[in-house]
Amino acid sequence: MIKLIIGNKGSGKTKKLIDLVNTASKTTKGNVVCIEKGTQLTYDIVHSVRLIDIDTYQVSGFEAFYGFICGVLAGNYDISEMFIDATFKIGGRDYVAFAEMIRKLDSVVDKETVVTFTVSCDISDLPEDMKSYSI
Repeated sequence: MIKLIIGNKGSGKTKKLIDLVNTASKTTKGNVVCIEKGTQLTYDIVHSVRLIDIDTYQVSGFEAFYGFICGVLAGNYDISEMFIDATFKIGGRDYVAFAEMIRKLDSVVDKETVVTFTVSCDISDLPEDMKSYSI
């Protein structure tokens, strides 16, 4: 299942993501992973969550981003929730490529795994079918 936290800069997306990550770490039976650009969430996320700085792996563009996410999911079948902050800082501000990545991920992510992205834009900027993923 794919979920999008959509809002303009400064609307509280990262704060909401942090709350969701920390809640998931207490309630989920599987593993929780959080992918970020940089290391700003290091002290906000509980230590039981696997925190990945995507800059370490030099990922850029939505095609590479898709491959990275699939690789993390394939490497650990016990991931029940994955959270990704700063989506457009990682993949670029290409709404069409972003939508394509989400569609591809939706077809490969199993129903027991939830992947949540923060998306810094106005919801009207995204393709119409992306709005159904919004939380």
